[in-house]
Formats: sequence, C-alpha cells, structure tokens
Amino acid sequence: MDGMDDKVTHDYLERGHSSRIAAVDKPWAALKQRGMLDDTLVIWNGEFGRTPDNNKRGGVYSIGRGHNADAMTIMMAGGGVKKGAIVGATDDIGAQAIDFHCTLLHLLGLDDNKLTYFHSGRYKQLSQFGGTVIKELIG
Repeated sequence: MDGMDDKVTHDYLERGHSSRIAAVDKPWAALKQRGMLDDTLVIWNGEFGRTPDNNKRGGVYSIGRGHNADAMTIMMAGGGVKKGAIVGATDDIGAQAIDFHCTLLHLLGLDDNKLTYFHSGRYKQLSQFGGTVIKELIG
C-alpha cells in the first residue's frame, strides 16, 4: 500500500471507502449475472477489522482507527447463504466477534462435530470450543 492509500483508509474514511465500495459492485453483479452464485459460495473479507473508537485510549489519540483481528466484516453470497441477510454481533464495544466457524463449515458441507483431531493427549475441534450454525445466514 502506498502512502496515499494508507491515508485514504485511515484518515479520509468517507471518501476512501465510497470509492472502494463502488469498485466491488461490478464483480458481485457479474457473478450473479452469470449464475455463479447459484451453487458457489463466495466469501470476501480482509485479515482484520477496525476498532470502533478512533484509538482514543488512555488519553492518547491517534487519527483513524486501529486494526482489530478479533472482529471484522465478512461478505458472503451464493452457496446456500440467505440473500440480503445482515447477521452478526460483537461485544458492547465492538472488540470481540461472535463465532462464525461452525456456519462456514456447514456451508462447505462439513460437520464441525466430526472434524476432530488428536493433539496433546485430547481430541480438539476446528472451531476450538464447539458452537452452532448461525441459522439466519442459511438460505
């Protein structure tokens, strides 16, 4: 990312993100137009979300929002995902996300309860602590 890209995504949020939103409309529309969303699951996300508080912590202020690896936006389409659903939650300050792994595994045709492996003397699941499918996401 060059310096200007960094400024757009950190400091000039409305201007920078509006242009980025417009840039993704065409690819999503093309997938729909070609019927590719009928049975193909498309997941689009980054490697982190953004903190909700403009980094105002402990009297220190930093322009823009910090990186948040624990809560992020994920766009999904096709492959059994309910159209137009907006689902999800974080804790009260937007720092920690609800579990998503069991739903993703279900959409891929996998059962989290059957995906265990033996490690350090005990069986573990991919979703770490179990979980349930988020039914509001299933079409």
